[in-house]
Amino acid sequence: MQTTSKQWLASHTWTTHDWPRHKVAEATAAAGLSVAVVLPALNEAATVGSIVATIADDLCSGPNAFVDELVVVDSGSEDATAEVAAAAGARVVQRQDVLGHIPPEVGKGEAMWRGLAATTSDLVVFVDADLQSFTSDYVTALVGPLATDPELQLVKAVYERPLVTGETVVPAGGGRVTELVARPLINRFWPELAAVVQPLAGEYAGRRSLLESMPFPFGYGVEVALMVDTYERYGLEAIGQVDLGVRVHRHHNDHGLGVMAAEILDTAMRRIPGVPQSYTDAPVLTQFERSPDGYEVRVRPLATRERPPLSKVRAELPTPSPATVGLNRRAS
Repeated sequence: MQTTSKQWLASHTWTTHDWPRHKVAEATAAAGLSVAVVLPALNEAATVGSIVATIADDLCSGPNAFVDELVVVDSGSEDATAEVAAAAGARVVQRQDVLGHIPPEVGKGEAMWRGLAATTSDLVVFVDADLQSFTSDYVTALVGPLATDPELQLVKAVYERPLVTGETVVPAGGGRVTELVARPLINRFWPELAAVVQPLAGEYAGRRSLLESMPFPFGYGVEVALMVDTYERYGLEAIGQVDLGVRVHRHHNDHGLGVMAAEILDTAMRRIPGVPQSYTDAPVLTQFERSPDGYEVRVRPLATRERPPLSKVRAELPTPSPATVGLNRRAS
């Protein structure tokens, strides 16, 4: 690891204990910063309600409240995700209703991009809706560094990800795409970023001014894109990370991980100087499944395209969309 990375690791890594709720509430108020929490969700009825209720109860009301907007972006769920989230206290928006003049696409990054458009706050925190170990400290600790250091632009989560399969728990076994794809790419092409412990963390916070100026890949490449693009524009010192402890969520099967890895690889290659565009234009991934007659070919589509910066899209709108305004902090 480079010397600059080691220094950054020591100076730009915090824990949840460094950011008690009252300290973060005081810091956001003193800086005049509003905060939005956005959860992209697809068929997460089993977990989204608990996450939303925790944020609403702990951070949207009371003397130490600092979350102004709590939004769930429903990406076409076939279960009761929207109903559960709304009942728990979130403002739920359907993916296609935000920037409705733009046809929606499939993918996590697409939902995040529209969630950004559906909010107005200065700081935006993204939280995955499938977490099984969520506490409001996740949000508090991610906001804290941004509220106290104006030089920071993006703060990512660090955590241990156990692999849970039935009754079996493998400590730190959940970050398979991180270790096999993302980390080797980052070490090879952006070595200063090697000190980022969880480059694919789905929990992170950023300044609106940053996020609206960045392209968003439709799919799983969004985490790598935002991190690398922030680094390229502002340098390593603009990024921080906070150790949130243990993160438990549902896991993808091997085919699902293959799609994730392919989208991340495509996103990274698009940001490597000198790579021909034809190399980063792979819309499908060919996989195989065992059948009684041998192997069957399974071709999976990839969400590899990217949305332009939201600031450019907003500049083309004659008036703000109704879905992009309104705060929903509970009365204290």
